[in-house]
Amino acid sequence: MSDKYKEFRPNWENEVPVEGSYRSIFKWGAPDGFKSPNEKLYKVMKDKFNLTDDDFKEKIYLGNEKVEANKEIALKPEQIEMFRKIVGEENVKLDDYSRVDVAYGMTLYDSLRLRRGIVENIPDVVLYPRDRDDIEKIVKYCNEELIPVYVFGGGSSVTRGLEAVKGGVTLDLRPHFNKVIEFNEKNQTITVEAGMSGPKLEETLNNAVKLFGAKRAYTCGHFPQSFEGSSVGGWVVTRGAGQNSTYFGKIEDMVMQQEYVTPTGVIVSDPFPAQAVGPSIDHIMMGSEGAYGVLTHVTLKIFRLMPENQRKFSYIFKSWEDAQAAAREIMQSQFGFPSVFRLSDPEETDIALKLYSVDGTILDKMMSIKGYKKMERCLFLGFTDGETKFTKNVKKQLHKICKKHGAMYLTSYPTKHWEKGRFNDPYLREALVDYGIMIDTMECSVTWDSMPKVHAGVREFCKSRPNTVNMTHMSHVYPQGANLYFIFIAKMDTVEEYLDYQQGILDNIQKYGASMSHHHGIGKMFAPWIEDSIGKNQLEVFRALKKHFDPNNIMNPGGTMAFDLPDEEKRVRKY
Repeated sequence: MSDKYKEFRPNWENEVPVEGSYRSIFKWGAPDGFKSPNEKLYKVMKDKFNLTDDDFKEKIYLGNEKVEANKEIALKPEQIEMFRKIVGEENVKLDDYSRVDVAYGMTLYDSLRLRRGIVENIPDVVLYPRDRDDIEKIVKYCNEELIPVYVFGGGSSVTRGLEAVKGGVTLDLRPHFNKVIEFNEKNQTITVEAGMSGPKLEETLNNAVKLFGAKRAYTCGHFPQSFEGSSVGGWVVTRGAGQNSTYFGKIEDMVMQQEYVTPTGVIVSDPFPAQAVGPSIDHIMMGSEGAYGVLTHVTLKIFRLMPENQRKFSYIFKSWEDAQAAAREIMQSQFGFPSVFRLSDPEETDIALKLYSVDGTILDKMMSIKGYKKMERCLFLGFTDGETKFTKNVKKQLHKICKKHGAMYLTSYPTKHWEKGRFNDPYLREALVDYGIMIDTMECSVTWDSMPKVHAGVREFCKSRPNTVNMTHMSHVYPQGANLYFIFIAKMDTVEEYLDYQQGILDNIQKYGASMSHHHGIGKMFAPWIEDSIGKNQLEVFRALKKHFDPNNIMNPGGTMAFDLPDEEKRVRKY
């Protein structure tokens, strides 16, 4: 995306955050990574939000101040000393920065609070466990002393999943607990410690020939948009999905085996590809978000790395209805699935064509000439993965279906531009929020027959707020339905205004019968909606498991999964 402006250009932030500052905690991505709107997108925002260049001359709430928690440590000196004995003096942190750093993720609410110096819900102590033995000793001691335990992996949570609401200790797995335990080429699996980062895992697999003497290179196949700051453990405990999930599957499709340390003992699932020995322990533990115990080790399926076989594509449809029909037929025709599958509704398409440098090009002119009207047309982009003849056939069959439903082929140009920004597009958030423009995402799972109702109903609420952008795309697609991803952009002045609007979107996702989350998880932010979403009896099953694994409620307490959420905070569906 070009950064050149012909007219006024805001002074978008491009300085590495001040060391020890709030911004160094809440900033998305690498400290030296930045992204700002191009001129076309900037003009769209000015027009949409009734702003002028003067509104972009002064930034607000940058968060460059030094972190000051002003939260007293509630643990006893002898308890802290015990932790020093367990993990070593150097692996116990009591300073304000370390405590705040592990309590906040990438939730916009986190950013808005830290920008204003609002610090809430941090642990008393941060511990860096060196191995599983350390974790077992910590959990055992905390259970005896009734000390709350939280876990920090990569810090990419967007659901307030990390917040230490009850104080206690947070186990930061980044420094030590990030190693490969076993690479098994025969089974095509890898076992790693839960603190392994996404990029480190992918780099390891890509270099399997050199590192392990493997016959070929491999890939994890799991690439969430937060990939740069994510951890393997985080993927598993939130039941996450990567952008290539339509082919590779969600994380629950990739997990072969897990190990957890719980207050009532160690849980190790079986390593088989499939079995019928009662309910699956793996599926019981996945998605538990640290409320049952600490995930220590994960064995994942891996896949052959064959980038030379990727075949990129992009199409434009005349309407959202045509695009949905084509998407469903693609997924139900049984010729195989593309890897990345991203279909934008008209409003997102309008923004995407500017973001991906298509607006104003010959492709844009061709679309207009052939009757693909702005704010009606829908962009579909993606690519294939797998064996060469497979990927060729998938693209060929997909092309036929798109043409059948009136789509125009746009070459691979938009897809290549999307791919360049697939992990750093979220960097735009900081540039916008610096000027009081909020951007946030909510996602849900729908079936094909409920998709039109959910899309229209949630959009109706989103657009009921004047001067608000609401973009939606379909991703993570299945023969039976898809994930709908709602993104809003709006000028807001207060944290309360943001929370009220965000909660309204979630109320309407719930109202129209979609799943409250497809891959972000629930955390503490979405917990008020979970009982009404899945059903009271179903939640009671989760509660029974919680009582078994964690009878003293020391594991991620304070609203996670609604286990100890007061009744008055629950959100009930309104018809």
